Amino acid sequence: MQISSVGGMGLLDSLLGAEGRKSFKRKDSDAGEAGKALEELRGSLYNELRTSEGAKRQQQRFCGPVVAMTFNFFVAVGIILTNKLVMGRVGFNFPIFLTLLHYAVSWLLLAIFRTLSWLPVSPPAKTTPSSSIFLLGAIMAFASGLANTSLKYNSVGFYQMAKIAVTPTIVLAEFVLFRKTISFKKVLALGAVSAGVAVARVTDLQFNAFGACIALAWIVPSAINKILWSSLQQQANWTALALMWKTTPITIFFLLALMPWLDPPGVLLFKWDINNSCAILSSALLGFLLQWSGALALGATSATSHVVLGQFKTCVILVGGYILLDSDPGLVSLSGAVFALAGMSVYTSLNLKESKDGSNKQIPVQTPVSKTKTSENGSEDSTVIKTTNDV
Repeated sequence: MQISSVGGMGLLDSLLGAEGRKSFKRKDSDAGEAGKALEELRGSLYNELRTSEGAKRQQQRFCGPVVAMTFNFFVAVGIILTNKLVMGRVGFNFPIFLTLLHYAVSWLLLAIFRTLSWLPVSPPAKTTPSSSIFLLGAIMAFASGLANTSLKYNSVGFYQMAKIAVTPTIVLAEFVLFRKTISFKKVLALGAVSAGVAVARVTDLQFNAFGACIALAWIVPSAINKILWSSLQQQANWTALALMWKTTPITIFFLLALMPWLDPPGVLLFKWDINNSCAILSSALLGFLLQWSGALALGATSATSHVVLGQFKTCVILVGGYILLDSDPGLVSLSGAVFALAGMSVYTSLNLKESKDGSNKQIPVQTPVSKTKTSENGSEDSTVIKTTNDV
């Protein structure tokens, strides 16, 4: 059998010849190179997802400004209507406890993501002071809790009117903290947006003294909350989910501290039937999506753009109700909404123009430079591409 095997190999070698043996070796080499390339690609993808910089690049790749703001728009409209239903028809008049349920469900979902290794990696601890994470978690509790409390005691119109004051607060805070300024054209556009929303909602201003105080107290935490979310994601390589995982426990702690002060007594006496529980759970799930989509929008744009998006929701709901649902808010309100939408269009176009100009400044400019290259057989003219950066 051994002689036969050796003879068979010799016969195969004689039939294939030298070229055949080289062909087999080449195919084996190609297969090995393909496998090696596949392993390198797999390793690079793994490293991309297991670092904070890579996770941030993936978030920016799949969730740009348009996707993030559209996502946030639909979720925000849904949760405003759902919370009004929960605190109105369902009769769950505990806004801080409702906010606490939102963040508890968010923390549970994030824990599941972490168990399944779906949670993006956080940046190294030394890159972000722990005081910044603690401050963001605490401010988030006040911003979210006071927002739901304001929605309970005030009408949706007054709630949206209070958001107008958030815009100048953000501009002032960013100037004080980061020396960030905006152009005069943007100031005019934001002024048009605010004026239009004020006119559009002037007929729906139902509030009481306590509700007005809550709305005023909500303005500053809301502005600082948006600024911190935006700056930490854009400057410290945080992703939305990773930052939510770090800050949510702190937010829950402060919401527990706020409950005795702002919630009325009797939460344990509430009737927890199937319908009520489903409505509150739907609100909690939307709360998680709102926090996530809001963080994505703040990471992709800016705090001011996120506030303008909030005013856009108000005007779209008003105009859409008039067109699709035959509602009649009045000529004054419709005119204000259209004026605000025009201001938002101008503000958006100015943002797009600035981002386009900024990207053009960082694109390498290729300038052909003629250069003579000498070879062994003589001199030969060739073109060398010189790359310069336009600063």
